[in-house]
Amino acid sequence: MLPLLICCLLLCTGCDNSPWNNPYPNQDSAKNIYYDSFSERPKHLDPVSSYSANEYVFLGQIYEPPLQYHFLKRPYELVPLTATAMPEPEYFDNEGQSVAEDSDTAAIHRVKYTISIMPDILYQPHPAFAKNASGKYLYHDLNPEKLTNIHTLSDFKTVGTRRMLANDYVYQIKRMAHPRVHSPISGLMEKYILGLDEFADELAKIGNGDAGSNYIDLKDYKLPGARVINDTTFEITLKQKYPQFIYWLSMSFFAPMPWEADYFYSQNGMTEKNITLDWYPVGTGPFMLTENNPNRRMVLERNPNFRGEAFPSTGDEGDHLAGLLDDAGKKMPFIDRAIYSLEKESIPAWNKFLQGYYDTSGIVSDSFDQAVQFNTQGDAELTDEMREKGIRLLTAVTTSTYYMGFNMADDVIGGNSERARLLRRAISIAVDYEEYISIFANGRGEPAQGPIPPGIFGNLSGEAGINPYVYQWQGDKPVRRPIEEAKVLLAKAGYPDGRDKTNGKQLVLNLDTPAAGPGSKASFDWLRKQYAKLGINLVVRATDYNRFQEKIRKGTAQIFQWGWNADYPDPENFFFLLYGPNAKIDHNGENASNYKNTEFDELFNQMKTMSNSLERQDVINKMVEIVRRDAPWLWGFHPVGFSLHHAWYKNAKPNLMANNTLKYTRIEPRLRAEKRTAWNQPIWWPIALMLLLLIIVLLPAIVSYRRKETESIL
Repeated sequence: MLPLLICCLLLCTGCDNSPWNNPYPNQDSAKNIYYDSFSERPKHLDPVSSYSANEYVFLGQIYEPPLQYHFLKRPYELVPLTATAMPEPEYFDNEGQSVAEDSDTAAIHRVKYTISIMPDILYQPHPAFAKNASGKYLYHDLNPEKLTNIHTLSDFKTVGTRRMLANDYVYQIKRMAHPRVHSPISGLMEKYILGLDEFADELAKIGNGDAGSNYIDLKDYKLPGARVINDTTFEITLKQKYPQFIYWLSMSFFAPMPWEADYFYSQNGMTEKNITLDWYPVGTGPFMLTENNPNRRMVLERNPNFRGEAFPSTGDEGDHLAGLLDDAGKKMPFIDRAIYSLEKESIPAWNKFLQGYYDTSGIVSDSFDQAVQFNTQGDAELTDEMREKGIRLLTAVTTSTYYMGFNMADDVIGGNSERARLLRRAISIAVDYEEYISIFANGRGEPAQGPIPPGIFGNLSGEAGINPYVYQWQGDKPVRRPIEEAKVLLAKAGYPDGRDKTNGKQLVLNLDTPAAGPGSKASFDWLRKQYAKLGINLVVRATDYNRFQEKIRKGTAQIFQWGWNADYPDPENFFFLLYGPNAKIDHNGENASNYKNTEFDELFNQMKTMSNSLERQDVINKMVEIVRRDAPWLWGFHPVGFSLHHAWYKNAKPNLMANNTLKYTRIEPRLRAEKRTAWNQPIWWPIALMLLLLIIVLLPAIVSYRRKETESIL
């Protein structure tokens, strides 16, 4: 019996050469599929509502705004996507007369962008477009009774499509003002797009439409700032000069939205079935979402109606040698399907990457030493284990910043007095972010010298770019000023050795944070030690996120930690975090530190309307000097992104601005299948050892049994 069992096991292994631990169907091994993971359920897939990176992973592949970022060129460069050319702004004075771009800002009364789109772009197949033989929409008269047997979008058996029109872009802009569709940028756009604020007020008075509580036929209402000229041309009019507006035209907020989809999803009974735009997007992009099961997996498939797009034929110096132009001019997308599996824990995701079941991976702290080591020059490089697998490493300083903010409305740490300024600067020297990056980020970061990250216009490198209040230039690098200098500043602020000179009491400061639990304890202990260098007692006040947000909103937090990822590659996107009129306690803006400086605010208003030039750089330098001197932030660090990809993954280049990069990805499925088989061979010796031990244990019993049987016969 035992030999028979062993033979059966061996025969089973010979039936199929695929790995036993393969989480995917064996017949998919040679298919052109991209595999990745996600850890958090996307909340919004309606492009007018979404403002989260984990949602853009999907939205960027489905929706197509007029513009996009060039995949290869750095600094980041905008290029047309559905637009036929880059729109050039036209400037007009109060009388409607054309004026030059460099005219005084006060003289510019209107700015007009005319956008022409390609004529033959089709939407993905979708039931919202389905019609019968007489041209009537099949699914535009739904109600709860008719939806009895409908549970998912795929239950609608008939689909259709139509050509994308300029009106679809205008319709989407109008949706920003919809009273029942929250758009996180509506407030900002109301400041700039002509008439959008009045349009929002008008819609708020309308109430319910004919098709249900969420529908308003936006085609019936005119918006002065968004006007259709013909089927392939529309124009957007701004109330003032705002050069950064061009960047917004590359984001999903400005993607086209067909009225048919808006109507279809707004019908009675659809929300109860969870058949909404937040669940089932409708786009013109290279992919469409065919499976939305956020508790298991998300699946994107090639849009059969996609027109095709050529891979870039130009890039940066070195891209050709790196093989990044091997696909120049070839039609995209290159893959047929993308499967994203839910991974709530980082270790299982990491193991599946090493087994070849995910094509790319980030690196969490627990796996960092296994993947990366630093050479004698301090540069990151792969370990031997990773190189043997053919895995490749990509690094890039992110266009983001993590900082510690001081509440400038606080009586102790805030304010514009010399005392408070010296106190903040002393703390800025004492908190050693080089050490923080080494301990808590595995060296994956660059200490910040101000609010602008590398890669954004205005950031200066080398000695010219250091914060002289915290660093001094030694040799060829910035070196943090000694703690003795911080103690001198602290004494000048009235706190010698961390004690108030008026009453001798130790200075106590509070860090408010939503972080809690054992994972945060080590970083909080480290922060306490940094403040303790100056004799300051740092008290960590942890609370839930809602309570923390309330403290920030009301200005009752004293010190806090925060971060910001660039929406677009312009210094305005970081400086506005310190702009006085954006103060959280006064205007509920993004200025969480409630920093106010009249000179800085005046320079901000001047800088934000300027084109990138030496003159703009001079203004930026003045602004950076002001905030370095006032120190409303402890500048923190800019993270360095580390990503790994297998040898079969082609066209890998970090693009921190673009969200639509899946179409550039090319996979070599045969190489992947070979590696998976090689890396996931079953290990037989433990089984053989167990069988041998079992035989050894059972053999005396068998011999004894047979002896007794023989004796009984005799």
